[in-house]
Amino acid sequence: MSREAPLRVGVACSGGLDSIALLHATARAAASHGLEVLALHVHHGLLPEADAWWLSLERRCQRWRRAGWPVAFRGVRLAGGPARGDSVEAWARRERYRALTELARLDGVTLVLLAHHRRDQAETVLLQMLRGAGTPGLSAMPRAIVRDGITWARPWLDRPREAVEAYVRRYRLDHVEDPSNADVRYARNRLRTMVWPAFAEAFPHAENALAATAARMQEAARCLEELALIDGAVAVEQGVLMVPRWLELPAARRANLLRYWARAWSAEGLPETLLQRLLIELPSARTGNQWPAPGGRLRLRRGQLCFEPASRPASA
Repeated sequence: MSREAPLRVGVACSGGLDSIALLHATARAAASHGLEVLALHVHHGLLPEADAWWLSLERRCQRWRRAGWPVAFRGVRLAGGPARGDSVEAWARRERYRALTELARLDGVTLVLLAHHRRDQAETVLLQMLRGAGTPGLSAMPRAIVRDGITWARPWLDRPREAVEAYVRRYRLDHVEDPSNADVRYARNRLRTMVWPAFAEAFPHAENALAATAARMQEAARCLEELALIDGAVAVEQGVLMVPRWLELPAARRANLLRYWARAWSAEGLPETLLQRLLIELPSARTGNQWPAPGGRLRLRRGQLCFEPASRPASA
């Protein structure tokens, strides 16, 4: 009888300091747990150094495997690039997760580890605050989330960056330096290089405090979602908002339910400007009133608010 294949865990690895440390730590621990580790690497095609990063990581994984560690390299090169006017950061993040998902599925991986640490979490909270984000945005990054059948986990989310740097020094791990990390055209880089050093010096506890804020906001977001489910059971039928029942809710719960209801038809969520219009205009709106919405429009018929995709022909 043949032995079963070992369980596999993926580690998203760019070759940078944080992800190399996580890949090394995971590979070290894997053998005693009967695991095989896959280094999942995405070549974005945005920088000339990317070919060398791919080759370096592939060779590193081969060396570790020859040394007896159960680790293998898996890579994918992205095709195309951001559309004109599209955010390079947003495009890279979206396409990276799509590519990592495809890589994981090819090898039957259902757990992918990400190397974000506490400083990353603190920066994310600050950036979301500057964007005027609400509770979901201020929740920043979850420790673990299931998406598309894969668990994405951040085991070092409560660890300071200094601990990761110390790990790299201890094991003398070479890593790549992405020159785009110094490009202050990108918001996170501006925060990291121009703001964070002075901010942390003035408020030494800031990193801990901001990470704690994210944890509290995650609790609050779960509570708001549970409340929306309760209210939606009364005021939403088959994806349609029943406006008279919605109007019976207190104002804050109306807004909360609108945000939750919109997630069924808008991946980007409900724009704040549209939310405020609906809160003001829906109570006195009449049949036939409509509002532009992401991907289509909202239309009121006999007290029922429906989303109509842009491709759907308008009815009389």
